Amino acid sequence: MGAMAAMGALPTGAAALPPLPTLGVPGVPELKPLTRYEAMRLGPGWSHSCHAMLYAPNPGMLFGRIPLRYAVLMQMRFDGLLGFPGGFVDRRYWSLEDGLNRVLGLGLGCVRLTEADYLCSHLTEGPHRVVAHFYARQLTLEELHTIEISAVHSRDHGLEVMGMVRVPLYTQKDRMGGLPNFLGNSFVGTAKFQLLFALKILNMVPEEKLAEAVAATQKPKKPAIDQAAGVT
Repeated sequence: MGAMAAMGALPTGAAALPPLPTLGVPGVPELKPLTRYEAMRLGPGWSHSCHAMLYAPNPGMLFGRIPLRYAVLMQMRFDGLLGFPGGFVDRRYWSLEDGLNRVLGLGLGCVRLTEADYLCSHLTEGPHRVVAHFYARQLTLEELHTIEISAVHSRDHGLEVMGMVRVPLYTQKDRMGGLPNFLGNSFVGTAKFQLLFALKILNMVPEEKLAEAVAATQKPKKPAIDQAAGVT
């Protein structure tokens, strides 16, 4: 049974709603977007995962001339893959936000998200029937730094979470340093798609720059040079 058939009829007027945003970056397979209402109407055969992107405007300059733009948190997982804080939520016992906050408490220790932080939902690829919910919360740089410190003292640090990392949102003059190299890492599940989607939807990186960064990861890599290169 398809996802739409499993949900049943949508409320009157739903057909008039504007289309849901898509990523639209060449080289990145699209995931099927659905509204929060549609996601909540999915049948019991679907699992729900909830993850969160915490970010803050960052006025800093790398090497005194490369704008950092934002500080965006991700984490290195126990399996060596990059992902966002969060996990699966058992909808029999928890709301999406309660379940997400329960998992965040284990890995971060000092942040709680609400429905107001909800960003999007997507059906995932693969044999398992999973709908991935994504949240984003803008903080101050000081608040973000406090969370980074708290994460080191959380229950999961050194076990399921190897540490927090910040995503470089710039591209250096060699066209690889920064975001392109970061995107060349291995990501878990929908994490890479969610990162790119959030950066586009929240206007944190221009869409053409995202496309250039993705395209750069598909080219043969040149040997890295450890120098204070510029930025495009």
